[in-house]
Amino acid sequence: MTAIEAQQRGVPKSELLRRHLLEMLNSGMVPHDKLSTERELAGAFSVSRLTVRRVLDRLEREGRVYRIQGAGTFVSEPRIAKSVELTSFSEDMRSRGLVPGSLFVEIERIPAGAEVGYALGISPAATVVHIRRVRTADAEPMCLENCYLPGHLVPEDMVLAPNDSLYAQLSGSYNVHLTRADQTIRVTVLSPADADALHVPPLSPAFRVERIGYDARGQAIEQAQSLYRGDRYSYELTILREAITTAP
Repeated sequence: MTAIEAQQRGVPKSELLRRHLLEMLNSGMVPHDKLSTERELAGAFSVSRLTVRRVLDRLEREGRVYRIQGAGTFVSEPRIAKSVELTSFSEDMRSRGLVPGSLFVEIERIPAGAEVGYALGISPAATVVHIRRVRTADAEPMCLENCYLPGHLVPEDMVLAPNDSLYAQLSGSYNVHLTRADQTIRVTVLSPADADALHVPPLSPAFRVERIGYDARGQAIEQAQSLYRGDRYSYELTILREAITTAP
C-alpha cells in the first residue's frame, strides 16, 4: 500500500513511519546498525522532525532502538523474552551443565493443614502428597525440597526415583501440566537440621524459595518450599530500564 493509499484509509503519517521502521528492523538490520537520521526520515515521509522524534521515542521505550547523542539512532540487541522461566530443578541443573539427582526421596500422604491447604485452595483436612528430597548437582547436595500436591492428582502408589524430574512425571504419567507459578525468593540461614541435610555448617546462608504452581485453568497443583545453598546457588536476572525521554 502506498503512502497516498494509506492516508486515504486514515493511517496517520506517524504510524506509516513507525510501520516502515519496524519492517526495516525485522528484515535485514542487525543489532547496532545505524538508522537514517531524523532529518532524512522527516523528508522521506513529509513529517516534522518532532513527529520523527516521537516515533523513535516510542521504539526506544519498546527496546527496539537506542540513541547516542551526537551519533544517531541504532538497532538494539533483541530483548530476552523471559528473564525467569518456570523450570524444574532437573532442567535448571542441566542448563548449568550439572547432573541432577537426589540423596533420598520420601513420599507420604498427609492432611494439607492450614498453610498448604490455603496455598492449594483446598480444605485443611484434604489429603496432599508430600514429597521431601535433598536434590544434588553432580552428586553434591544443593537443595532441600518439600513439595505438596493435591492427593487426587497422583495415584496412591506414586513412585519417584532419585534421578526423576517431578515435573516430567506429572506431565508424562499423570497428564498434569504446570504452566505458570507465583514465586517468592528470600534470603535466610539454615537450621542445624536443614544444614545437616545439605552437608554445610549450621546457620549457613541460603535462599528460601516458595512457589505455587498452576495449570492452564488456573488451578493450584503444587506448593513447594525449597532451601538452596547460598554458597553454591545464584539467581541470574536480565533487567531492563525503560528509556527516559525529555522534551527538546
